[in-house]
This record gives sequence, C-alpha cells and structure tokens, in this order.
Amino acid sequence: MSHSTDFAALVGSRICHDLISPVGAIGNGLELLSLTGDAKGPEMDMISDSVNNANARIRLFRVAFGQPGDTQMVGEAEIQSILQGLAPSSRVSTYWEVDGAVPRSELRLAFLGLMCFESSMPFGGSITITREGEGWFLLAETEKLRADPDLWEPVAKGDVPEGLVPAKVQFGLLPVGAKMLGRDLKVDLNEVSIEMRF
Repeated sequence: MSHSTDFAALVGSRICHDLISPVGAIGNGLELLSLTGDAKGPEMDMISDSVNNANARIRLFRVAFGQPGDTQMVGEAEIQSILQGLAPSSRVSTYWEVDGAVPRSELRLAFLGLMCFESSMPFGGSITITREGEGWFLLAETEKLRADPDLWEPVAKGDVPEGLVPAKVQFGLLPVGAKMLGRDLKVDLNEVSIEMRF
C-alpha cells in the first residue's frame, strides 16, 4: 500500500470521526426539543430527517473511506442501523441478509460495492447483500440501469478507472480494497441488474 493511500484512509477516518460528534449532538438537541413540545411541524421533521441521514451517511463513509482495520468486527445491529438511517432519503431499498458481526475490512468492500451500485441506479431499485461461504454476493436490480462503462469495465477487470472524480471515488477504492484482501472481484451486468462477488 502506498503512503498516499495510507494518508487518504487516515484523513477519511479523521473527518468522519470529527463530524460524527457534532451531528450526533444536533440530533440529541432535536430530541430534547421534541420532549418539551417546542419541536413540532414539517420544518422540524425535515431538520430531523436531514440530521438522521447525515449521521448514517457519515457512519457509512467512516467504514467505506476510513482505515479498514485488520481484526475489527462490526455488529449486525450497527450495520442495520446505518442502512436504516440511509433509507428515507434513498430511492434504493437495501436488504442486508448477513447474520452476525462481520470483519470491518470485508464490510468496507460491501459498502463500497453498495455505493457503486447506488450511483448506477438513478431510478431506484433494490440491493441485496449476502454471504456465499467465505465470499460475498451483491445483487442490484432496477427497471433501468445507468452503468457507466468507463467505470464498470475497469472495475470488472480489477482495475482502477482513469480520470475519477470525487463523486465516483468508490469505483477506485473497490478494486484496490479487493486486492488488499486478496479477493477476486467479479462483476456481471445487464440492462436491469448488476451482480458482484468478492
């Protein structure tokens, strides 16, 4: 692993760590306001939903973009909490069908795959994440897939796409993360679905 990759992961971890506390504090403040009866109405509901989504998104980023951790495990309740927090603002329904805690390094790949899928599903759909023995299987299904070949073709070969923009950084981190774990990344696409195994 290069020094630049080390520092990128450290910066990602630091940013997420520093943001999670103030966002959580805002959420706690809203909860206290609701107990006093002062936080009612559509405006407060909108703020509350935004805070919950931001909290879940930061937790997702912390796993996907932070230090993977060699032995750290993430519990099923934490994973479900992240995915449920993302659900209200997403057109994509995510089904986590993995029992128990999983290694953070493997969860990182699953979350990166999830983010790649989401960016290719502008009209919504569903994503199912399961285990196959020691491996993982992710399935995205949608009525109309928008899979950019400049991104997906290199990833399907285990390569990093060229000319990545910040919004698509997950397409670069996914093949790199798979190689770090010694996993073969396999991707199959058609007009309405993507299958990924690692």
